[in-house]
Amino acid sequence: MNKSKIILIVLLAILGIFFIVTLFYRSGENSKAPTLPPGTHGVSVIEVIQTTNYTYLQVEENKNKFWIAIVKVDIKTGDSVYYTRASEMKDFVSKELGRTFPSIFFVDDPSNKLVATQAASQQELTPKKVKIVRWSEISVEMPNGGITISELYKNKTTYAGKMVTIRGKVVRYNPVVMNKNWAHIQDGTEFSDLFDLTVTTMDSVAVGNTVTFKGIINLNKDFGSGYAYDVIMEEAKASDIK
Repeated sequence: MNKSKIILIVLLAILGIFFIVTLFYRSGENSKAPTLPPGTHGVSVIEVIQTTNYTYLQVEENKNKFWIAIVKVDIKTGDSVYYTRASEMKDFVSKELGRTFPSIFFVDDPSNKLVATQAASQQELTPKKVKIVRWSEISVEMPNGGITISELYKNKTTYAGKMVTIRGKVVRYNPVVMNKNWAHIQDGTEFSDLFDLTVTTMDSVAVGNTVTFKGIINLNKDFGSGYAYDVIMEEAKASDIK
């Protein structure tokens, strides 16, 4: 074999290797996950724990593993979850599981589909009406001069427009919506299947906190977009947060 043929074979081999590498690189680029909208998290489920009220998920995002909790839903490992709003709770104790999570995020708006979000200026900042589940094993000591949630709902017209004190566990929390923070609290009592109270406040709390709120009770409050509350506590001050 003469020298020119050897050179030609080497050149063809180099071109072939270059072609294969290029195809592999482009294939890898095309297989990348789509770019998420700003503020959106996309996680992959690697472990599922079901409880009475919540589904606890160990997830992975950008090679980071952590725990999130969502309202109970059927889900399996390998599924994807997308969300934009979550509140971190450190050293959260699940009595039902007998387990402490050093860090867990309670997700407010989980979805199994990625939906393109509107520009921030176009988004409606209104509290979304969601199904609130009853937390089990809640027992809260009523503060001095305070009332229970069952007492409030039983005699709501009596308390309308008045300042009342209620202590409860925060089961849902949405910060900075319409320039205020929104909390849902439960104290283990109920009246006519009403067991959850919505509270607006400028103070910061977290899911899992037990808090004493003192605020004004208003009835039939409508914030527009179809979101209305028969009973709500507003302008509340938070204290004795545990």
